[in-house]
Amino acid sequence: MSTSANWGFVSAIAGSAAALEKDLREETYDTKTRGRQRLPAARPAGEGRYLVALLNGQLHLSYALELPERPSEVQRAFKIAPQASFALSVKNPEKPSPPGLGLGQDQEPDYPDRLQREFRGRRFAREDIKLLDVQGAEFILVGARTDPEKAYNIDLDVEKEDERHSEMLRELKMAKSRHPIEPLFSGEWA
Repeated sequence: MSTSANWGFVSAIAGSAAALEKDLREETYDTKTRGRQRLPAARPAGEGRYLVALLNGQLHLSYALELPERPSEVQRAFKIAPQASFALSVKNPEKPSPPGLGLGQDQEPDYPDRLQREFRGRRFAREDIKLLDVQGAEFILVGARTDPEKAYNIDLDVEKEDERHSEMLRELKMAKSRHPIEPLFSGEWA
C-alpha cells in the first residue's frame, strides 16, 4: 500500500469526445516577450478501465491498464502503475492551498452555490463527484491500494487491446498524425 499524494486539477471540460480531441491537439500562440510558442499535442500514455466509487463517505478512483501491455519508461516517468486505487478529495477554492501547490486565484473554479455548500467550510470535500465537473477544480489523490479489484471486491473488466481495437483512439477519433501514440503501445517516448 502506498500513501504518496498527487495534486491535480481539471484543465478542461468538454461536451463531447470530438471537443475533447480538439482540445488535445497541438497549439501555437504568440506572446509579447517570447514570440511564437508551440504546445505539443497530447499523447496517450495509457489506456484502461477505471471506476470512481463512494465507499464509506470517501471517493475512490481505481484503475487497471490495458495498454501498454507492458508498462515501460513513459509509465514509470508518470508513475502510472499497472493498477492502483486512490482516495480522491476535492479542494475548496475558498481555502488556501499548501505552499507551492495549487492554481492561481484567476484559474480556480467558480462553483455554483449549491456545489460550494458541499465543502461545508472544510478544506477538502470527499463525497461528491460533481465537484470535478467544473474547470479548475483541484484535487488530491492519495495512494490507497495497489490491487483495487481485490481490496474493494470490484471487477474492472480489463480487456486485451491493440492499436486496431483501442477504445480510446476510436472514441476520441485521435488521428496518429495529430497525437503520437507510441507511449500508448510501446511505453516509449514520442
